[in-house]
Amino acid sequence: MVLAYAMNFTRTFIPTLREVPADAVIVSHRLMFRAGMLRKLANGLFAYLPLGLRSFKKVEQIIREEMNATGALEIKPTVIVPGELWKESGRWDAMGASLLRVKNRLDADFVVSPTAEEAFTALVRDELSSYRQLPLTLYQINTKYRDEIRPRYGVMRGREFVMKDAYSYHADDASLDETYQAMGQAYRRIFKRCGLSVIPVKADSGAMGGSGSEEFMVESAVGDNTLLLCKTCEYAANVEKATCKPDFEAHASLEAAKSAGASVPEIEKIDTPAVKTIQELCAFLKTDAKRFIKTLIYKALNVELDLSGAPGGEKLEKRKPGTDAPEVYPEAFFAVAIRGDLDVNEVKLASTLKASEAVLASDADVARFTGAPVGFAGPVGLSAIPVIADTTVTAMTDAVTGALAQDLHYAHVAYGRDFVPWLIADLRTVIAGDRCPQCGGELYEKKGNELGHIFKLGYKYTQSMQVRYLDETGKSRIPTMGCYGVGLDRTLASVIEEHHDENGILWPMTIAPYHVLIIPVKYEGTMKVAADKLAAELEQAGIEVLLDDRPERPGVKFKDGDLIGIPYRVVVGDKNLTLSTPSVEVKRRSEKESRLAPVSKAAEELAALIRAELH
Repeated sequence: MVLAYAMNFTRTFIPTLREVPADAVIVSHRLMFRAGMLRKLANGLFAYLPLGLRSFKKVEQIIREEMNATGALEIKPTVIVPGELWKESGRWDAMGASLLRVKNRLDADFVVSPTAEEAFTALVRDELSSYRQLPLTLYQINTKYRDEIRPRYGVMRGREFVMKDAYSYHADDASLDETYQAMGQAYRRIFKRCGLSVIPVKADSGAMGGSGSEEFMVESAVGDNTLLLCKTCEYAANVEKATCKPDFEAHASLEAAKSAGASVPEIEKIDTPAVKTIQELCAFLKTDAKRFIKTLIYKALNVELDLSGAPGGEKLEKRKPGTDAPEVYPEAFFAVAIRGDLDVNEVKLASTLKASEAVLASDADVARFTGAPVGFAGPVGLSAIPVIADTTVTAMTDAVTGALAQDLHYAHVAYGRDFVPWLIADLRTVIAGDRCPQCGGELYEKKGNELGHIFKLGYKYTQSMQVRYLDETGKSRIPTMGCYGVGLDRTLASVIEEHHDENGILWPMTIAPYHVLIIPVKYEGTMKVAADKLAAELEQAGIEVLLDDRPERPGVKFKDGDLIGIPYRVVVGDKNLTLSTPSVEVKRRSEKESRLAPVSKAAEELAALIRAELH
């Protein structure tokens, strides 16, 4: 907890700036630098100065209080984690270049932790023996590092950052769901106390693994995430996870599709010289993109899905990425067929394949598997690799596709009659204008930044890292697991993004670095006496005060006051002190007008106003 005391401006370190740093693009980055909260050490690496650290610590304390209220227990693991733990879980290779790997003087592998599933699970594994110890929820507030390719937007996307990570361990799914729901409510309270308007959305679990997942987003013009929201109901999802109401009529069965295809003319080859893209085909054939089956070749990495019965699957070899991790195919290729007007959602594809990543194959790999250059792939006759069809394809009975030969396409292609995919899945990228899967209302898009994420991880880490306990009957069991993260730096920056004006920051009282800024017009004589007395009274009342005792012009002090955004400003001047009732000028940072308050009552009135906001 930040202690309430009065601090003189000349005794602290608040190097405010008039100019905006050249690399500062977003509001929070600009204002955190200008307000003297933050300084850059290297690309993606930032240091908090005293003013910024005070607000940062308040965010930390709010999170700690809400975590403790759920029954979670705080611990302090190390930031440097043995590489062996990451090899056990299988993520040593799966995390890719963002994982900072280091060696010590004994040539042993270590990881600068970007997340803490392995560390927490190793600690629990060594101590867990009985069902009586479950459920157990542990958390940390600790430094992380991810070797981002392009860190940007200040602390919104830095390489080093601080996160609250909580991990829960359970005997069954019902217990996990209870904690998952409690964490979701705790997150809503955390962001409300920080003054943030968040959008909870359904999300993909990504590299973390697991089933259920919910992200807490804030709207941002430069957000990394695209959100799909319904205009009618409360549906909200990250584009990586979003689904929509089908805009096609699916066949009831494969037999029904074959029957529908029987009335379609036989498949026909058509010459399409130098025509590769859907747009070019639409123009060439004078038809609509919805009549095409677009087929793309993908390479997937670390595939857990069983491919033993898939075309070409018998040639693939599995390996174990970790000690007790499930076997995976390090690399596998797939043909993905989707309606021509739609785009493949690569996150959905990776999730369907239980892969760490899915990316478009190289031109050479496309030619190797299809026998044709890029632009002429199609599902008919493609047998070298598995064909995965988006659900939209299953309704297409008279379509155009690539014919697996240069400058050649097929017309009158019917699903079920001319090809049957190895797998069918929802792989489309949902866009604005699609219909809500819950109510059928129109979906619209927003950009957002993720502040928090909660997961139902299931057995991904407890199984691969061999965590066991004895149940009521003495049988050895594997606990199921949940994961709950909040980014502190992002949360603080997002508060500034939401609360600012043209003059500077507008701090919510709960995380303001100080509650009151006292500005004597001149820090001398009766003004000094009155300012010091007011500061002491506020301090005695538990209010945090910054007293601007600098020998600067009042205009400079006012500008700095607006910039750093302390909620209440009190101006102490000779003119008001000589009134029949000696007074000071009180102004709320978010309001234009000021008012006079008697010196004798100012501290009491301010303390009452501030306490009301804090509670």
